[in-house]
Amino acid sequence: MKTVTTPLLEIGYEAAGPADGAAIILLHGFPDDVRTYDGVVPPLAEAGFRVLVPWLRGYGPTQFRNPATPRSGQQAALGADLLAFMDALGIARAGLAGYDWGGRAACIVAALWPDRVRALVTVNGYNIQDIAAAPNPAGALAEYRYWYQWYFHTERGRAGLQHNRDDICRLLWRLWSPNWEFDDATFERTAASWKNPDFVEVVIQSYRHRHQAAPGDPALEPFEKMLASQPPITVPTIALDGIADGVHPPSPIDPHAHHFTGPYQRRLIPDAGHFLPREAPQAVVDSLLELLP
Repeated sequence: MKTVTTPLLEIGYEAAGPADGAAIILLHGFPDDVRTYDGVVPPLAEAGFRVLVPWLRGYGPTQFRNPATPRSGQQAALGADLLAFMDALGIARAGLAGYDWGGRAACIVAALWPDRVRALVTVNGYNIQDIAAAPNPAGALAEYRYWYQWYFHTERGRAGLQHNRDDICRLLWRLWSPNWEFDDATFERTAASWKNPDFVEVVIQSYRHRHQAAPGDPALEPFEKMLASQPPITVPTIALDGIADGVHPPSPIDPHAHHFTGPYQRRLIPDAGHFLPREAPQAVVDSLLELLP
């Protein structure tokens, strides 16, 4: 584990492959950590890439430098953190891959700073939130799948995440990836990252902000205004969707294709659920190697 200092954070990350190789950054989601890419990193490193896997804010060893910095998990914060991570390591351009929160960060940087991104692999397609449309209700089944988000809107939910985070996260793993048979050791190795003192506040703010139920970090308002326009992604992209995703089951007709104006493919991965990099790591590897020959 290495660390790098950015204006707001001390970011913990793991690195593999030659230091002078072309950079690939892999970004985890909620509730997860860098271990989600254990099956992805070795073949990319063996292919000569410099592979970097950071812990997001609120996870693992990543720490805020200033106690006064808002513990925000809003989408602009995730994108800004990724850009700051690249700047701190002197990475001018990188291939990006991510899912869930990490996919959101990757999509944001690809959309707003395309000159910094060689190619993108995104799980669940266009992950930039349309916060203005958040008050519009979804179908009953979709609302049912988002139960945890409504729970986190309450103070009972905050207390629940504080005191029962492992129980909640284990349940989400099972619901979101029903075909993935993980053991206790696998779960506990990642659960250690949720002991970060800022985990609960970052998670709660993230889910409340996306539904207009919590204010954002004022310093990030310019980023949020840019994201409100739903900017297109122009870099070469492959979108991966797990057929068995229990929170975002894929539609047969791609609902996100219009957001991608550059070279774009969508691939449906049989049997895989929400934690696709763990369940189908070769699909992520193959996509990156195809985009970054």
